[in-house]
Amino acid sequence: MNPIEKDPLQRKLENLNWIILGIFILISLISMRVPFTLGILLGGLISIINFFWLKRDLRVVFSALTGRAKAALMFRYYIRFFVSAVIIYFIITKTIVDVIGLLIGLSVVVINIVLTLVMGLSKKNLIEEAR
Repeated sequence: MNPIEKDPLQRKLENLNWIILGIFILISLISMRVPFTLGILLGGLISIINFFWLKRDLRVVFSALTGRAKAALMFRYYIRFFVSAVIIYFIITKTIVDVIGLLIGLSVVVINIVLTLVMGLSKKNLIEEAR
């Protein structure tokens, strides 16, 4: 596999992140207030951007694999965590978003990974049962 080329699973996860966020926002626009929808939107954007940032950090660390790779990865993790925490702090204190909506938005990537895993395992079980 070419290191620049994306893995099909990775591409699927990235696309499904946006689809799940869009579905959540659409449902929220129909049935909830604007601050709740804004919370889902901002939380989802933070979650998806964090996912892309993690992918980039992993590529950088593993492309120049050294004995300090673990330390470099942990350092980048703490930077990403701190930046996310500061952004979430300012969103909660300076804007009128619903915290529950923000938590739902922040869960978009986790929900996507769990759904992808369950769908993959169910397909695997169906194939094994057919044999």
